[in-house]
Amino acid sequence: QLQLVESGGGLVQPGESLTLSCKASGAPLDHSAIGWFRQAPGKAREAIACIDTASRFTVYRSSVKGRVAISRDNARNTCYLQMTHLQEEDTAVYYCAADDTCGTKFTRISYDSWGQGTQVTVAS
Repeated sequence: QLQLVESGGGLVQPGESLTLSCKASGAPLDHSAIGWFRQAPGKAREAIACIDTASRFTVYRSSVKGRVAISRDNARNTCYLQMTHLQEEDTAVYYCAADDTCGTKFTRISYDSWGQGTQVTVAS
């Protein structure tokens, strides 16, 4: 069964950058589209971006376009989320998830597999 583990979170200053990783095991990552989500305290989980199985297309939440980039390296069974110009509003637990496709509604939360999340805290 596909297992996902996020890493790379931590405490950063406003304006700084951070790259998160999602490492897969148990099954090839290239069989799945990968979505990145986040959940801030007291808020519902929300989708950030999704990338298809072969990096043929990506889709982003409108509010993060220009400062977030999703990518994947199937040879390493790893997907990445690069974030720049981080602000306090970006503070959340960040999750990666896998499913057959990003689909036309990538913001869904019904992905087949989920990691346990990695905490990102943006504070001065």
